[in-house]
Parts: sequence; structure tokens; C-alpha cells
Amino acid sequence: MAKKILINNELWQTRVALLNDNKLQDIYFDTKSKEDLERCYFKGRITKVLPGIQTAFVDIGHSKSGFLHITEVDRSLATEKISEFLQLEDEEELSKRELKSSLDISKIFTEGEDVLVQVIKEPIHEKGAKLTTCFTLPGKFVVLMPNIPQIGVSKKIEDRDERTRLKEIVAQCVPEGMGAIARTTAEGRLQKAIEKDIEVLISTWKSVQKKFAKAKPGEKIHEDLSLSLRTVRDHLDDDVEAIITDDKQDQEKIINVVKALTPEFADRIRFYGDHPPLFDKFDIEKQIEKALQKKVQLKSGGSLIIESTEAMTVVDVNTGKFTGSNNMEDTILRTNLEAAEEIATQLRLRNIGGLIVIDFIDMANQGNRQKLSRHFEKMLHERDKYQSVTLKVSEFGIIQMTRKRSGKTLVQQLMHVCQTCHGSGAVKSTSTLSFELLQEFSKDVVRKGMKDSIVLSIPLKVFDYLIHHEYKSILQLEKRLGVKIVLESNEDLEGNHFQINKV
Repeated sequence: MAKKILINNELWQTRVALLNDNKLQDIYFDTKSKEDLERCYFKGRITKVLPGIQTAFVDIGHSKSGFLHITEVDRSLATEKISEFLQLEDEEELSKRELKSSLDISKIFTEGEDVLVQVIKEPIHEKGAKLTTCFTLPGKFVVLMPNIPQIGVSKKIEDRDERTRLKEIVAQCVPEGMGAIARTTAEGRLQKAIEKDIEVLISTWKSVQKKFAKAKPGEKIHEDLSLSLRTVRDHLDDDVEAIITDDKQDQEKIINVVKALTPEFADRIRFYGDHPPLFDKFDIEKQIEKALQKKVQLKSGGSLIIESTEAMTVVDVNTGKFTGSNNMEDTILRTNLEAAEEIATQLRLRNIGGLIVIDFIDMANQGNRQKLSRHFEKMLHERDKYQSVTLKVSEFGIIQMTRKRSGKTLVQQLMHVCQTCHGSGAVKSTSTLSFELLQEFSKDVVRKGMKDSIVLSIPLKVFDYLIHHEYKSILQLEKRLGVKIVLESNEDLEGNHFQINKV
């Protein structure tokens, strides 16, 4: 598989596209006038503690307070605070069972207290940022966990000997009381490179602690790398054949970072200064537009319909024109297998998380249903970096799954809810708007005691509908109300809005 990373720099925005065989796999945006909070560290101040929902609200210097749930409070901090609350001299006196039964957010935090927090989810709608005290600092090969003493290895590294080797290296390098997870990029790397990565992360953590002591409440004290450098750090590996940027200065920065971390990849950093623009050359703009549509065409002629609500995302699979080669069951299986591959791609590209229900085409054969389940799980494992849990396909052809949420979906990043339909995807028909308008008009005439002639100014669409379809109703309405109605079209009015004027 030929992978590329494309970086488009504009004065107002940076965009990074990850391609797999020239097909868009991921797209990231960084608007230069908008501050990203995710992964940032703040000196927060507790503003409210709500034991009923086990949540503390924290002022991090933004319009909405962040929220810190008890499940995001690290064990060492909880133990220390609860020991103080229970007036225990030794934290070790607090057993695991006692700690669990004593877990109460009001015993850990008090209003007005300062606390170091990290943002793990951006604010969404009316919710503030989601916070944690279980800190992480990502490096090229390792994710450091400064206050969680656990050693782990990425699940995508499957070789048992390599997992053991990496665990031993990380355990040797991480100080007591800290933990770390070896990333997928650590596979096959020399111990020296991993040690250097951990040294840099430990130094960064010490800097965060020093800044916290001096910072004012609500102040940001650490943020991650810029989007382009972060993408290089997280995604550059043996499979990436090129990183192409259209900004010369950006190329130099990336080369410097790559030389420090993985010098063997430095010759893959390229500058693009030709026409058409970089994203047009690789057809990225059109692929982004397609990723915003509900309908996704499959090569076989089938299609997917992807729709999201607040609670879940629903994916419907249709056969379309695909007829298969042997029989209907063969047709359905081949369409479902193709759909499974495309769904794995679309979930990643659109950044869809939470509960997802997929309505595959019904299959009578139990063996075929098992083939589909295994194939879908394989596609998710190979193509998606985020954790997901899937249930087996039901007899109705439905697979239920969950996928880890991370920030906003592609639609939320690039689109607003329609101000006409308010997200329903449908608007009132002209006849419905016309009838509503006439009802409100009738109430106004009676309430205000209007007589004689009245000019009813209405939207153009409603005017045309009433003239052509409801002229008799207007005449009867005149008799009922005892007025003469003169209809007038008004291009400035919309929907069921109207104005009443005297002749």
C-alpha cells in the first residue's frame, strides 16, 4: 500500500490529508484564528463540585467551564486527597476496597482549589471541555503516562517476542511512579531511539510541573505540536513513501524534527510548488465533498446511506445495480463484503464515534453471516487506528458496534445545521406554509376587528400557490371575515410570514 501525507498551508488554515493508494483516509484541519484545546494542559480552578453526578467543574480560562468526572481522576491523587479527608497518616492504610467505597468527588476536590488538568475532548454544543488528571504526553515511539505506573504495548504489535522486548525497554527507562505505552511506531526500533524519546517526554513533564507552580488560574501551560508536526510524529513510518508540503518553511521544520527522531526518513520530505494546487493535484477537494454526502457509491453499483443523530449513527447497505454471478445469496454476500470495507474507511475518514448500527443486506446462510462478521472486524483492525467493539451480525443482517470518539466529526467541523430545516433534512411544503399563514391571518383579523379592504402581503411561493390552488378558499374566507382581501407578493418575506396593510 502506497501511503502519502499531504500538507496544505494557507494564511488562514492548515490542512493535512493522509492518502492510501491516493484514496483519502484521514483529513485534519487547523484554523489559525481558532484555538484547539484537546491535549492541552491548564492550571484549572475548581468552581463547583457536584457529588450527585461525581463531577467537578473547572475554570480553564474559557467561556465554558470544563468538567472532570471521578473516572478521570488518577488513583494517586484520589488516594492522597481521600487520605487527607479521612485524616489518615499513611496513604497505604487506605486499602483498594476502602478507596473504592470512599470514592466521592467532594472528598477529593474543594471549590476554589487549583488543579492541573489536561483536555481530552473539545467542547461540544453546550458541553464544556472534558478534562482528566490521568495525564499523557505522546512521543514518536512512546506515550508517557507521568502519574500512571503501568507499562503497555500497542495492540497492533502482535509479535509476542517484540512485545516482551518493548516492555522491558520501556520499564528500564521510565522512572518509578510513571508509566508508558510503546506505540506501533516503536516496533523494531533500537533501544537507543526509544530511550531518547522517553528522555524528551520526561523533560517535558518536568517543565509542565514547573510552569504549573508559577501559572495563574485558567492559564494554558502546555500544548502539543502544530498540526503538521503532530501528523508527522504520529503517522510517519515505513509505509509512508512521501510527505509533501506546499510551504518551504514548513518543509524545513519537518525535516529538522524527522532528522532528530527518525533520520532515515528525512529524504521523504518533499516540497510541492507547481500547479494545480497540491490538494487539487491529488483530487482531495472532491474526496472531501464526497465524505460530506449521505450517500456513498460502491464500485459494484451498490451504495451506503450514512446518517447520524445525537444518539447514534446508522449505516444502510443497498445492493443497487449489482446482480452477482451465480445467485442472489452470492450477490448479497459480495455486496456486504465490499460494503464492510468501505464502512471501515468511512468511519475513519468521517471521524464517526459512539454507537453505530449497520444494516447490511439480510443473508439466510449462517456461514455467510460469520464470514461478514470476521471480514468487518479484520477491516476495522487493519484500517482504523481507534478502538472499536463489534457484535456479531444478527439474523436480520444488523451489526451493532461502538467506536471511540475523538473530537468532532467531519460534518461537524465543516458544516452547520441548516437554519431552514434545523437538522431534520425536510422543510414544510408550500401548501402547509400557505394553510398556516391563512390560519394566523384569520386570527389576526378577528383579534384586531379589521373591516373593509385589507392588503395581505405574502411570500412569492405562497402567493403563487393560493392564486392557482386556493382561490375559492380566499373568496369564502372574505365572506366569513367580512373583509375584502387583496393578495400581494413580497420577495422579502419567507416561509409562513405575512404583513397586513390597509388599502
